[in-house]
Amino acid sequence: MSDIFSAFRISTSGLTAQRLRMDTIAANVANAETTRTAEGGPYKRQLVVFSAEQAQNRLGPIGSAVTAGTAVTPGVRVDAILRDDSPGHKVYDPDHPDADAQGFVTYPNVNVVTEMTDMLSATRSYEANVTVFSALKSMALKALDIGRNA
Repeated sequence: MSDIFSAFRISTSGLTAQRLRMDTIAANVANAETTRTAEGGPYKRQLVVFSAEQAQNRLGPIGSAVTAGTAVTPGVRVDAILRDDSPGHKVYDPDHPDADAQGFVTYPNVNVVTEMTDMLSATRSYEANVTVFSALKSMALKALDIGRNA
């Protein structure tokens, strides 16, 4: 039964990671026209970096184990949220309050089409994890029913 709980944790970590990814993408889209931030300059696109979390014990990788007294749950881990420092596009608009001396305004490096594509990918990944979680729940309930009837 502990294997099914490991599977629940793995699926849950995927749900959490994809939710953070969707939130980050939403922030990118919301700030696609933000030319002035508290840090100065236009908004910079943010990217979420994932990695696989492997459960290990003293003998090496296994399903779920304890390493030096700390539980290590397998699944997906968010390593960082990075800022994309690539330059944004410039538009000539001398009347804009954020225009430079030549009359150009630097807009964020956010491409809404790219963000929407990433959002679709994150949504599909989230839905896949929901499907896995639901299947695991059904299996656990079926196992409990079998145990009651035995």
